Amino acid sequence: MSDLLKKALSLGIGLTVASKEKVEKVVDDLVKKGEIAPSESKAVVSKLIERGEEERSAIKNMVQEQVRRVLKEIDVPAGSEVDSLEQRIAVLEQRVVQLESGKPAVTADPAAETNNYRTHAPGETTAE
Repeated sequence: MSDLLKKALSLGIGLTVASKEKVEKVVDDLVKKGEIAPSESKAVVSKLIERGEEERSAIKNMVQEQVRRVLKEIDVPAGSEVDSLEQRIAVLEQRVVQLESGKPAVTADPAAETNNYRTHAPGETTAE
């Protein structure tokens, strides 16, 4: 394999932005220049495209990890935390509506409906 092709393989960042058509054009140009044999061209294209996909995936993973790290550093809640809070708010809203309408509440402690960590009232002992 030519030095030019080896350099192309090592340029991962360039491969991440290259389309299949561009890769095929570069390989066709290499075939015309005699840098690679026509019988090798399909394998070279496949290898370059595969390498580009690997690089694209690696860059995507690095970006996602950096975003997660930054969001954690600035204390942005995770989606599951937001979902849990939305559920708790919905239960509390129902409780407010019930209290305002004078209807008896379904539960005496709305936090017990939404908080998995608190299973009994403060100061209350359990028979566990």
